[in-house]
Amino acid sequence: MDFFTNINVQFYILAYIIGGIPFGLILAKTFTGTNIKEAGSKSIGATNVLRVLKEKDPKLARKLAIATVILDALKGVVVILLAKAIGLSYAAQWAIAVLSVLGHCFSPFLKFEGGKGVATGVGVLLLMLPIETLLALVAWAITAKTTKISSLASLSGLFVLIISSFIIHPEIPHIKSHAPILLIAAIVVYKHIPNIVRLIKREEKAAV
Repeated sequence: MDFFTNINVQFYILAYIIGGIPFGLILAKTFTGTNIKEAGSKSIGATNVLRVLKEKDPKLARKLAIATVILDALKGVVVILLAKAIGLSYAAQWAIAVLSVLGHCFSPFLKFEGGKGVATGVGVLLLMLPIETLLALVAWAITAKTTKISSLASLSGLFVLIISSFIIHPEIPHIKSHAPILLIAAIVVYKHIPNIVRLIKREEKAAV
């Protein structure tokens, strides 16, 4: 029982559960009655929200996609800020960041399926590594603008974030390790494997 009364463990569980809330699915069902798990890429993320709903109502689709991005990004941020407010260690905050992304990608509410973790990852990393994440967002924006391929833009941003983190912070402050960043990257890349295969085959569709 001591395990579950540990404040760190409680926050880890909270991070995973909140991370698993499928906001894209909830918004799409609430406002359009559409189950995005059964359409498009079947992902719960903003890209699929936009892809599926724009056929019915482009204006509403954009609004719901933006709302999905914001809510998904805030999942981990809220828990980390709460953890920071009560004085949990930086190591605990990084663990919360990883578990928030893990919860989004393998949601306990969706039989451990979920989204690709990009928005949630951006949220937690913007809080923990703001400079590197801003550079990654610039890379994402440039790639999205030039290629119109969401997955390629996300993977490009992730690559820039990892490289810049090693350059700007050879040792991550307070924890002296890039392990949490690499774990988040591994989760996101794993969820993008089908996209990577299509990119290699030049079959990935423009979606941004």
